[in-house]
Amino acid sequence: MRPRHAYDDVRRAQEFRAYVAGAGGRLLHTATLLTAEPRDANPRARRLLTLALARTYACWDRLHGEDPYDHTRRCLMARFAVNAHRYSGRLPFRLRPAGPLAGLSPQERLVLVMRLHEGIGEERTAALLGLPAERVRAVQNRAMSVVLRPAPEPAPLTDRAGTVPS
Repeated sequence: MRPRHAYDDVRRAQEFRAYVAGAGGRLLHTATLLTAEPRDANPRARRLLTLALARTYACWDRLHGEDPYDHTRRCLMARFAVNAHRYSGRLPFRLRPAGPLAGLSPQERLVLVMRLHEGIGEERTAALLGLPAERVRAVQNRAMSVVLRPAPEPAPLTDRAGTVPS
């Protein structure tokens, strides 16, 4: 193993900074979709992304031609899948999921984001998640039915007597 030189560290840091400048926005959007946080208030998504980027930076020199975006995305998805209980359940009201994916379970959000937002194929999604392709298809179909369900009709406005004004 050769010793690292300061030049190598500087080059590595510059390459990584350029990568984050180019891919950071899309990766943050992906993380925000996974956590179902509002776009302007997404601390859990930012933390998720930071951890995935740290992991990518740690093995930057070992990527050897592998797409760093794909590597970071895999880290992001894996960390989300492992810690999914943190992104649902008993959260304080201010941290509860919001937006179109808020009504989905973490697994449903993960499958939808992987398949529709990131464009990962069904077989590859199944392999990355360790699920059969049929299960991925079933989760995606169930999630799509929730997302596409029409919003309930608002109750008609009534006056104090309980009648609908004309």
